[in-house]
Amino acid sequence: MTITVLLADDAAMVRAGFAALLDAQEDVRVIGQATTGTEAVAQAARLRPDVILMDVRMPEMDGIEATRRIGAPSYPASPRPRILMLTTFDIDDYVHDALQAGASGFLLKDASPEELVHAVRVIAAGDALLSPGITRRMIEQFAARRPRPQRDAGVLAQLTDREREVLMLVAQGRSNREVGAELFISDHTVKTHVGRLLTKLGARDRVQLVIFAYDNGLVSPLG
Repeated sequence: MTITVLLADDAAMVRAGFAALLDAQEDVRVIGQATTGTEAVAQAARLRPDVILMDVRMPEMDGIEATRRIGAPSYPASPRPRILMLTTFDIDDYVHDALQAGASGFLLKDASPEELVHAVRVIAAGDALLSPGITRRMIEQFAARRPRPQRDAGVLAQLTDREREVLMLVAQGRSNREVGAELFISDHTVKTHVGRLLTKLGARDRVQLVIFAYDNGLVSPLG
């Protein structure tokens, strides 16, 4: 299966570099490019890509608002594309908002070509990009700056002890295999627990599980 990609970035050289890299892959094809958030929303509805590489900062409409509109119930296309945010560490302070808006993950613009290709494949497969080396570090940075809302005690009470353990490890950027090794359970059992967490918490994917864990104090941004 070929993964179709829409590039949304106002820098022509960035788009050209990403397009050349992705089009060189046998299983990836770039089908469109946008220079503003407004264009990204319109082209996403028209072209229906599997994945959008979305820059955070763009003219007319930023990537966060574009992501929010693509994730809105009124969005005309289904299924919705998966969105990978592109950000510059220590400059763009919008990662948490981007994830809440509906992004499935984010990647640093100085990531290696291998990391970019891997990220596109992970997102296209329906998973969130939660690598300890990228996502955990950045979510911790922004979660540490962001005031936490009041804990949702009612929802927390619905979780079993095992589900809370799985949630805490997922929030640390652990893969299913790593969670299973830590808790001495199989990958399949981990997937089952993650699925139940998604249902109970009304979360779209693992990224939203991470946000919930930080917002409810289950994981410390500093530890």
